[in-house]
Amino acid sequence: MYAKIEDNIVVKVNSSLASFSKAAPSWDAAQRAANGIYEVVYDTSNKKDERFYNNGAETLTFADNVVTATYTPATGKKLDDTNEVDEDGAALLDEDGVQVVTLGLKSVEKKQIKNQAAGLLKDTDWYVVRNAEAGTVIPADVATFRADVRTKSGTMETAIDGAASIEALEALFAYTNSGTDAEPNYTRPLGEFPKL
Repeated sequence: MYAKIEDNIVVKVNSSLASFSKAAPSWDAAQRAANGIYEVVYDTSNKKDERFYNNGAETLTFADNVVTATYTPATGKKLDDTNEVDEDGAALLDEDGVQVVTLGLKSVEKKQIKNQAAGLLKDTDWYVVRNAEAGTVIPADVATFRADVRTKSGTMETAIDGAASIEALEALFAYTNSGTDAEPNYTRPLGEFPKL
């Protein structure tokens, strides 16, 4: 990203140097600076994982011949579901008279876990159908796998529900290397689904 500076103020920002001048793509850093064009340096110290946080607004400043993009501090997304209300504080209802609810991050993450579990079970559903229709026994390894997936899904959802803060929820999903650089072993507190 590049910025055009006039009177020490950022007046234009664009990722294409050609947007400033047709010749700008061929200019070196000194030529760009002579024409008031600087590459933007990003200070991301306030940015956090957008899965868990709403990042703050970006601000561009120019000082000491450097354009810096900084961000206001990130705020954690809501963990729990919110029953929506109208401007008078009354429950906001949909056209069927049902309370409008905005899902919190815990519900969103649990839904993703359920979807992952369903995806894992889908490939072996035919064993269950064959058993129901024809009485053919489900192989023991398949039955065990299916039970383990459902158990792990429940364990993961319980861990997500138990997160008391956005930081605790984020930590459940954070991978760390318990091995070495040569032989890494990445794990996360939430764990992984079993494999067949």
